[in-house]
Amino acid sequence: MTRTCPILLAAVLVTLVPSASVFAAAYQGPTDLVACPEGKALFVLCRDAGQVAVVDVATGKVAKRIDCPAPPTGLALCPEGKMLFVTCAKPQGSVAVIDVADGKVKNTIEAGHSARAPVVSPDGKRLYVCNQFNNDVSVIEIATGKTLARVPVIREPFYSAVSPDGKTVLVTNLLPNDPCDSYNVASAVTLIDTATNEPTNIRLPNGSTSVQEVCVSPDGKFAYAVHVLARYQMPTTQLERGWMNTNAMSIIDVAAKKLVNTVLLDDIDLGAANPWGVAVTPDGKTICVTHSGTQEMSVVDVEGMHAKLNEVPNTIEEAKAAGRYDNRGTYSSVVKADIPNDLAFLVGLRRRIGLESSDPWAVVEDAEKVNGPRGLAVIGRKAYAAVYFSDLIAVVDLDSPQRRPVTLIELGPRPKLTKARRGEMHFHDAALCFQHWQSCSSCHPDARVDGLNWDLMNDGMGNPKNNRSMLLAHQTPPSMASGVRADAETAVRSGITHIQFAVRPDEDAQAIDEYLKGLKPLPSPYLVSGQLSESAKRGKAVFFSEKINCAKCHPEPLYTDKQMHDVKSRGKYDRRDDFDTPTLIECWRTGPYMHDGHWVTLEALFKEGKHGKAGGGDLDLLSEQELNDLVEFVRSL
Repeated sequence: MTRTCPILLAAVLVTLVPSASVFAAAYQGPTDLVACPEGKALFVLCRDAGQVAVVDVATGKVAKRIDCPAPPTGLALCPEGKMLFVTCAKPQGSVAVIDVADGKVKNTIEAGHSARAPVVSPDGKRLYVCNQFNNDVSVIEIATGKTLARVPVIREPFYSAVSPDGKTVLVTNLLPNDPCDSYNVASAVTLIDTATNEPTNIRLPNGSTSVQEVCVSPDGKFAYAVHVLARYQMPTTQLERGWMNTNAMSIIDVAAKKLVNTVLLDDIDLGAANPWGVAVTPDGKTICVTHSGTQEMSVVDVEGMHAKLNEVPNTIEEAKAAGRYDNRGTYSSVVKADIPNDLAFLVGLRRRIGLESSDPWAVVEDAEKVNGPRGLAVIGRKAYAAVYFSDLIAVVDLDSPQRRPVTLIELGPRPKLTKARRGEMHFHDAALCFQHWQSCSSCHPDARVDGLNWDLMNDGMGNPKNNRSMLLAHQTPPSMASGVRADAETAVRSGITHIQFAVRPDEDAQAIDEYLKGLKPLPSPYLVSGQLSESAKRGKAVFFSEKINCAKCHPEPLYTDKQMHDVKSRGKYDRRDDFDTPTLIECWRTGPYMHDGHWVTLEALFKEGKHGKAGGGDLDLLSEQELNDLVEFVRSL
């Protein structure tokens, strides 16, 4: 008996698609999508519209729209395809349980701060939800809606996938959580044993950050996570050959719980910036990766890649014995440790497909053709990418011999881009960059931090400093830790010239300014029902007390006096004693702390670093309770 997708059957009975005028002025903002089990429909998460659009795959049309009760961030289907789980982000996150047939919310399950990236166990009994700013994963019993556990991860769980046997849930950690002045700084992928809820953290190569999506091969043997691989220990003097940022995919052995290796998705002279979505075809033959910075898709030969990985020796001795080594360094990857630096490793195994339609007349309106591919779904041998800024689904026929085998599905009339929206697009677009190696978001995911120190050339070479959030940058001059840019407007233009190595019209910079000025702080996960906890209230009194007087340099409302101060934080690489006072707003998400990123936590900054003492506040006068309360207040801002 042929199964019929319930959502398409419902669409036949009643048309729920509003008129075009309803959506003419609104952005759809598709970020993720999932296919129903039969592959006849796609559920598309439209973040900006606050909806899930249901697309009939056969016709390429939106059959139905489902309103979400709160801003949606992720979606997952139960195995039989009858229930849709949509995570909704707000300080108290939730999961909307939606009946696919009628599009109605049947239940709402509580989750954590900025809940996202749900995944359902293969038996349909459990739901796993990433609580991005609680740094944990909720394990939820679907039948009762009860949270069975909160599993700790490293930092900002961003995406999840489950193995076909249901024994392992894999979670990407968006950012590193290491001292930035240490030798090795890297994000991790967390593997959760579903029988015990015990996490195992698989550390990625040094410089791994902005880890986006992860997927598992159909046989369950390997997982593939995509991320930026930053060369943060190099001075930022050039971009050629990925000198600053490369773009990578890490392969994990699921059963052994270990990193196999990391391959680069760039070409030698052309970057493939900001890998975001990743999926394997059902036949296990092909890996697809969207590049949100270069508006393209990588298509990788799985068998060929693994065969080549296995051929490379582990040691120099093995390489010599196999005749793969000589003193002139003839081979790019002499040993397996060389592979993450080999820009030619996937030559012949990877195809780059630009996501503009093969039809030159398709979609020629204002929204910049095709820009911002993110989430991925695969049906058979076709890959579907959610294109965020263009309100499209890009469909790639993986078996087509065409150079650009792409068709486009429009999710609604395409709106005119506001100046701020265009600035957001430019911020994420590597077309602004020489050879497309990176976008602004490569170092500033979500316009915040990447958890690394960078040796920028604006204040000389050899004195790396911690990356800073763009939140309130235009309201809190000067810019940069050493205050070398008078304001954020100057910094944006200098970044395009000296970090992107590009010459762009000033209207691009003006648009980026507008986007950054519109950033709003998120409520802290340390607030209780949106208010300071009792501990934080006591800490506020300590913060403003004459005994400590943190407010001397960090006054309300921006919690910075916008001045340079010597707080005795000069390190061995620094050439000055005074540094810009940063805003404390949203500092709960911008560690590690100080200009050199030495202190991973606020507790360590106060207790070990004695921060504030140089300004006259004697932290030694505080009791343990007072110090803990102070920390609680600061990270509640």
